[in-house]
Amino acid sequence: MRAVVVHGAGDLRVEERPDPVAGPGEVVVAMEWGGVCGSDVAYWKNGASGTAVLRDPLVLGHEVAGRVVASGPGVTGWAPGTAVTVHPAQATAESVLPERLAGRTNLHSQVRYFGSAAFHPHTDGGFSELRAVPAAQLRRLPDGVGTELGALAEPLAVAMHAVRRAGAVVGRDVVVNGAGPIGCLVVAAAKHAGAASVTAADVSDASLAVAKELGADHVLNVAGGDLLPPDSELVFEASGAPAALGGVLRATARGGTLVQVGNLPGTAAPAALGDLVTREITWIGAYRFVEEISDALDALRDGLDVSGVITHRFGIEEAGAALAAAAGRDSSKVMIRLSAG
Repeated sequence: MRAVVVHGAGDLRVEERPDPVAGPGEVVVAMEWGGVCGSDVAYWKNGASGTAVLRDPLVLGHEVAGRVVASGPGVTGWAPGTAVTVHPAQATAESVLPERLAGRTNLHSQVRYFGSAAFHPHTDGGFSELRAVPAAQLRRLPDGVGTELGALAEPLAVAMHAVRRAGAVVGRDVVVNGAGPIGCLVVAAAKHAGAASVTAADVSDASLAVAKELGADHVLNVAGGDLLPPDSELVFEASGAPAALGGVLRATARGGTLVQVGNLPGTAAPAALGDLVTREITWIGAYRFVEEISDALDALRDGLDVSGVITHRFGIEEAGAALAAAAGRDSSKVMIRLSAG
């Protein structure tokens, strides 16, 4: 089979690897579509994503969907041809979740994630024609949801988790700062959850056009002089840019809520945070998701259309071009066709 493998900074290869065999508790999936995430781009550009540093070649990809090929010993209920996506997180046996965090499985101290170098040996991802997946990590696609949309369930789950962290959004006016793929999906998730209006802000007109496609009522180009709406009671910060935090906090209403879904750097960075205190802002972190991937699939089944977030499609043999496109300013979600289906 072919797989998209990063060997180090700037060294991406589409290479042949042995076909996997389903072990006990596993299912082999013929992957059909994969979405490129910022972490995939980081491994390719930098040889690292955050604090996770490549030590060995790594198959990229954690936003994937495909069809069941075969099941291993002890696995039932997954007929060949069943369309599935993957919950890419699996807590290690050593990780214990404190009682106070019961149910918040995204906060396990040690989690193996598809396409991640956080552990050694690394955890290969799903950008390959075939992948053996623990059956417990499979999620069946509803009727009417194809595998391309199914591959969007993971990033949509991130967005839905962020919206859930905000509490009830029905009837509220929402601001989303940052209209990258996750920010645009937060727009869609907030509207789906009943927000009265959503304003999206970014520095790129192309990104803002995608936000409009996904349901933003208003868009603001802050690079062109537009200002975030003052006294915004509920704000989602999806850019992950420390330099943006001062302006975002200033725009948040006194006593308002700011949900941080954009990944902030793990190293020191200057940011103006004074308004966090003087305006008594509630600043909430949102990390990955728990089981919102199932909610995402239900929403897709019920007609939530997030296909507008897709701006580019490439074949697996064009994986290098796909990551280059995802790193560019004119793309939103970039998809890779991993195998025919």
